[in-house]
Amino acid sequence: MSLTTGPAAPHAAVDKSPEPGTPSPRGRRPLSRHNLTGWLFSTPFLVLFGLFMLFPIVATLLMSFTDFGARNVTRPLEAEFVGLDNYTRLFHDDTFLKALFNTAYFVVVGVPATIVLGLLAAILLNNGIDRARTFFRIGFYAPVVTTIVAVAIVWRFVLDPSDGLIASLASEAGLTAPDFLGSETWAMPSLIAMAVWRNLGTVMVLCIAGLQAIPAEVREAACLDGAGAWQELRRITVPLLRPTLLYATVITSIGYLNVFEEPFVMTQGGPSDSTLTVSLDMYREGFNFFHMGYASAMAYVLFVVIMGITVLQLRLLKDNTR
Repeated sequence: MSLTTGPAAPHAAVDKSPEPGTPSPRGRRPLSRHNLTGWLFSTPFLVLFGLFMLFPIVATLLMSFTDFGARNVTRPLEAEFVGLDNYTRLFHDDTFLKALFNTAYFVVVGVPATIVLGLLAAILLNNGIDRARTFFRIGFYAPVVTTIVAVAIVWRFVLDPSDGLIASLASEAGLTAPDFLGSETWAMPSLIAMAVWRNLGTVMVLCIAGLQAIPAEVREAACLDGAGAWQELRRITVPLLRPTLLYATVITSIGYLNVFEEPFVMTQGGPSDSTLTVSLDMYREGFNFFHMGYASAMAYVLFVVIMGITVLQLRLLKDNTR
């Protein structure tokens, strides 16, 4: 008995298509061109960043370990390496320590005042004022975009001890206004008041954006449960605004740690260095006395302080925003 077999079954076609996610040979060339195009468009920024940001940062860091002065501007390589002498000298410099204390005072008082007043202004403009809301928003934000010279002229008139606005009002009431900018007691609080007035508009704008993102159903539910204005603020508004308040606190703290314009324009650090800040002391050492290595060390100490406070704020406040 013969066994007949049918025609042999054709071999299954081998699937040579690439696995999902594997780039095809043809796809590699457009990807590389895409990367090249991106780098070409980024080149102008990278060049400018390298020349005007990265190079000065690195040069300043190296300069902080030398006695770089006016004589080394044309011969920078002749600056003498002094190691950590500039940094150790800082913490034995009474002027720098006073400037550090004044800066801390400015931040500790100014940041909470700016955040609280900016939040209150945002709540009033978002909920309490129906007419001319845009006008008031522009009015609160206008000092932010106003130059410090114009602000200084206004505040000098307000704080002038003889013909100023406050002195005139005090005279009408039978009182004598203090010399705000000439007194060691009142000079720094006066600058803090000016800085808060000038910067609360930024916090207000951020908080208004955060308030408008809170669902209306949450507020309606609180009203139905009988929550008052204070309970709504404490239990709903502030907790839901914590990410916004965190961001506002961080950027305000960084700005106030770098405070320079207010004391430079209004008091020049006086009277008796009562309004001298780290940035102003750094400017004096670098551009008045030409102790550029010493001023560079100040800059990096301030940088470390800013980084430390920022990280601390993020760790303390970020846990509450989750």
